[in-house]
Amino acid sequence: MELFSDVNIMWTLIGAALVFLMQAGFAMCECGFTRAKNAGNIIMKNVMDYAIGTPLYWLIGFGIMFGTSSAVFGTIDLLTLGDYSAILPEGVSFYTYFIFQTVFCATSATIVSGAMAERTKFSAYCIYSAAISLLIYPLSGHWIWGGGWLAQLGFHDFAGSTAVHMVGGICALIGAIMLGPRIGKYDENGKSKAIPGHNIPMAALGVFILWFCWFGFNGGSTVSMTGGKAELAGKVFFTTNLAAAVATVTVMIFTWIRYKKPDVSMTLNGSLAGLVAITAGCDVVNPWAAAVIGLVAGIAVVFAVEIIDQKLHVDDPVGAVSVHCVCGALGTLLTGLLITNEDLAAMGKTRFEFFGIQVLGVMATALWVVVSITIVFTLIKKTIGLRVSPEVEIGGLDLPEHGLVSAYADFAPSLGAVNAGMSFAPSPAEERVVDIDAAVPVQVASAPREKAFASDVKLTKVTILCKQERLAALEKAMTGIGITGMTVANVLGCGVQKGRTEYYRGSEMDLNLLPKIQVEIVVAKVPVRAVIDAAKKVLYTGHIGDGKIFVYDVENVVKVRTGEEGYAALQDVEQF
Repeated sequence: MELFSDVNIMWTLIGAALVFLMQAGFAMCECGFTRAKNAGNIIMKNVMDYAIGTPLYWLIGFGIMFGTSSAVFGTIDLLTLGDYSAILPEGVSFYTYFIFQTVFCATSATIVSGAMAERTKFSAYCIYSAAISLLIYPLSGHWIWGGGWLAQLGFHDFAGSTAVHMVGGICALIGAIMLGPRIGKYDENGKSKAIPGHNIPMAALGVFILWFCWFGFNGGSTVSMTGGKAELAGKVFFTTNLAAAVATVTVMIFTWIRYKKPDVSMTLNGSLAGLVAITAGCDVVNPWAAAVIGLVAGIAVVFAVEIIDQKLHVDDPVGAVSVHCVCGALGTLLTGLLITNEDLAAMGKTRFEFFGIQVLGVMATALWVVVSITIVFTLIKKTIGLRVSPEVEIGGLDLPEHGLVSAYADFAPSLGAVNAGMSFAPSPAEERVVDIDAAVPVQVASAPREKAFASDVKLTKVTILCKQERLAALEKAMTGIGITGMTVANVLGCGVQKGRTEYYRGSEMDLNLLPKIQVEIVVAKVPVRAVIDAAKKVLYTGHIGDGKIFVYDVENVVKVRTGEEGYAALQDVEQF
């Protein structure tokens, strides 16, 4: 009778649950970094890659990964009915270990979603996600974790910088290349144009979820809390958290220097870059080495995002390739350089030998993934197609792909936009070419009349455009001169300066329309000049963007409640 440890089983199951919750973190990140019109599609993909991967990994994936037929390939074991007692960690039951490995497999598959977001067919996504869970991830996983040839050489990847993250990141890179960039991402000269995500707070929530769950991803990989493993888990928690924090601070400072302001989305990528990079060696490096790994990953992820986007013209909306592929490989290699002397001695290798094995493992895994996923994407592209039509992409994938008008019901698009998303095929009548004079007839309903005012007292509307932060001072000034009513609205606009240039993820973002406050006041008793002078006094700073004041004649004002018109309509409250 097998002896199981309840403590080990419980710890491994907690780790599995935390790794599963990472699906929510990835979903929030991807959704926040992309546009609202695709939010439903993105959530659906992140649900389905886990749901599809689970039965396929049970069907044959686990056997390929942990079977013992050879050092290259595991075993084709339908429904995983074989005996795997030889590969089970001490005190851990088969199903406990099985579910723990299942959630890791799903994590690798979900990484691909972000880089291919906003233009991939949902049917194509389901197919290539299935291929990753069925064969691509399990085979390289067998080499690294299943007793395969890399494991026999001494390749070290404690929780999956290469086995999980680099595998998913390479799939993401190949997919993004074969898909091509989103419409409008690059101009005619090839210059990258920023396409900001619609909900940065949601993306930040995703990062917090992932950071929290990474304690299960890395710490849970001890699959034991007995025999000294509890102490190891404590070290893993510490190095994991330290690397992530250092990477986050590094990216904040680096982008602050590089772009003149700390980049929010890039800093969030920095947190994930540190987590990915430390995953390979979190158990065999000292805290100072973990800090170095976080520092290097923080700098690397910024350069990777810029090079991949601006130089290679690969459109990756969420930075998945930079975070998972680049930092996954980097973290694995840095483990070869920064491993402690004690752990190196336990392996019986010199530092040079161990580093060479780490390089070989990264290169061999990369080669397998590049070849296999390229074949998968090519077959999909030649059959059902990878990419949606331009009309669907522009309108958003939610409605055409899922029948979802909007992921945010209170902000549903107009009926015209909905109808446009439902059918893009023009009717025969719409295809006819019509002369512009016949197509747009002009009819004059009546001749212009002479201007007529409703009362003898002149009514004047003053429209003030100003900076948002000056509204409170403007309201106080208007109250001080006797203005008792005004209409205030948030607007977007630009003046002679044509906005300003900011940076989003390293790409220039021309803000031609800047947020402003528009205040409208209709006056009769208060002199117009008094309004203008008071407004100028509180709005003036001497810098571009102070605002403008427009003055208009008003023909009439009608008070709906009483029916009064003209000057009489303004007597209790002067409000337009």
